[in-house]
Amino acid sequence: MVHVLGRVHHPGLVRLPAGSRVADAIRAAGGVLAGVPQPTINLARHLTDGEQIAVGIDPPVAAAGSSTSATSADAVIDLNAATVEQLDTLPGVGPVLASRIVDWRTAHGRFTSVDELREVAGVGERKFADLSARVRV
Repeated sequence: MVHVLGRVHHPGLVRLPAGSRVADAIRAAGGVLAGVPQPTINLARHLTDGEQIAVGIDPPVAAAGSSTSATSADAVIDLNAATVEQLDTLPGVGPVLASRIVDWRTAHGRFTSVDELREVAGVGERKFADLSARVRV
């Protein structure tokens, strides 16, 4: 189950089979509204349960239960809910590493500990030390 919000015909929760992609979620939400530019999100990315897909709008700035802005230098990002775009805002994380984090989550299921971030290709001890205080599960 994922939450599709923004410029779609039927924003809200959509239930999809395992292995579904962002494009499937948008389609299940009725598709993008007329006049809205093609989403800049990766439509081919596999989804994980509990994820939020923002279409045609900026993603919500705070994770559920958090009062911290995702654009704030002190923001803590949930590894299990963050999009590639949100992970890309972390210092030292570009789009490639952000995609690897989401790909790891897709392949292995939800992160159960921040320490599992070390298992993502490209996250060595130094990168982990920089990121561990900026992410949560």
